[in-house]
Amino acid sequence: MSADDKKVETTQNPTEFFESIGNKVEGFSATTNDATQGDEEYRPVEEIESLCMNCGENGVTRLLLTAIPYFREVVIMSFSCEHCNVQNNEIQAAGTVQPKGTHYELRLTSLEDFSRQVVKSDTATVKFIEMDLEIPPGRGQLTNVEGLLTTVMDDLEMNQEARKQQSPEVAEKIAEIITKGRSMLAGDAFPFRFYVDDPAGNSFIAPDLKDGVGKWEKREFVRTPEQNALLGLGDTTEAPADYTNPGLTADGEIIPNEVYSFPASCPGCMHSCTTHMKMVDIPHFKQVVLMSTVCDHCGYRSNDVKTGGEIPELGEKITLTVQDATDLARDILKSETCGLECPELQLQVNPGTLGGRFTTVEGLLTQVRNDLHSQIFEVNGPGQGGDSLSSSEKTQWDAFFAGLDAAIKGEKEFTVILTDPFASSFVQPLVDPPAPDPKIKRENYQRTEEEEEELGLKDMKVEGYDEEPENTGGQDE
Repeated sequence: MSADDKKVETTQNPTEFFESIGNKVEGFSATTNDATQGDEEYRPVEEIESLCMNCGENGVTRLLLTAIPYFREVVIMSFSCEHCNVQNNEIQAAGTVQPKGTHYELRLTSLEDFSRQVVKSDTATVKFIEMDLEIPPGRGQLTNVEGLLTTVMDDLEMNQEARKQQSPEVAEKIAEIITKGRSMLAGDAFPFRFYVDDPAGNSFIAPDLKDGVGKWEKREFVRTPEQNALLGLGDTTEAPADYTNPGLTADGEIIPNEVYSFPASCPGCMHSCTTHMKMVDIPHFKQVVLMSTVCDHCGYRSNDVKTGGEIPELGEKITLTVQDATDLARDILKSETCGLECPELQLQVNPGTLGGRFTTVEGLLTQVRNDLHSQIFEVNGPGQGGDSLSSSEKTQWDAFFAGLDAAIKGEKEFTVILTDPFASSFVQPLVDPPAPDPKIKRENYQRTEEEEEELGLKDMKVEGYDEEPENTGGQDE
């Protein structure tokens, strides 16, 4: 066999390269039992001799390329030096910077939540909100909530004696944080929240099927120019010259149903692209703005819906009973501030998770289904999810998707509950107003203090904002 033939046979495609640990072990067992492989036996963990920065001798770095369920491919690195016993563990995302940044937030309510898997990339910021404790970007980690908080507490305790001598005031404040952190780890401070905010989009907090609204949240966001600069991204192309705008009315207003095009930067590759915008009147509702961006360079696509108008005094909860294919074909507008819930399907979607969507009931459920399925079962190929997806978890998720698929096909009755503090969501009625649709129930509700705070309404001045402030510094000359 020639060297070229041997090279072709040992080359792996990306899907084989990033197998789960279980599959790697199976491959390892198969190749080690085959005597014909000789020196070309398959090794799931690569070992590289590396210089120890502590003692100057040579240590060993071990690399494992694997796939994490619900997430993506990663490289796990471990360094150890037998001369001075220094050890170091780190994780890096194997893929590229994602098109958008991600913000994950988890509300811990029981000791079981401490076992949630956490991926913190080297560009991510972690914050325990109630402690006002922030972990800046640094070394990447693959851990869980308990391990993350324990590591922070151990690091803070390490130099406490020196702080007491040099800065007693600082040491006292840190002691309060350590006390509160240890109380959290002991389970005496529930509930509390923490988030992972990553402009590169390569961090993650594992979800759970039992999570309800307000428990686990994922939001995607467009990076700022400053964040792109920190990630080494920049736009090196000129703005496209083939975009046109149809103009405005005599009063400077947007013309309904006209498509406006304007230049933008792709959040995925930072090349110039074009964003299209169109204002549409939804009958018996209000005007909404549809926005679409497509990048010809990297294939990035996004669609979003923005609602306008004044902020109502009350939020609105819409409940739709879906019984047949006719109900699945109803138009539905889910604003970015709206939460979605289907109790019969065990489905809860937090506000901001999907952004604004204007589609049908079937289309909305299909999108939720595809997004979840791609995160859970298609990490390492169809029907897989990495070896850390236990059989009981897989059975639960299989049952969940079976129910969701039956609902999408019209084989199962269910209800859709839209809870929108801005009352900017809509479900198409199938009877002419003002007659009420018997399958749609609408009710107004008073926004909670937490919703007012999250939406920024407490700091918003809606009356007298154009008045000049009173002059309290003396008489005018």
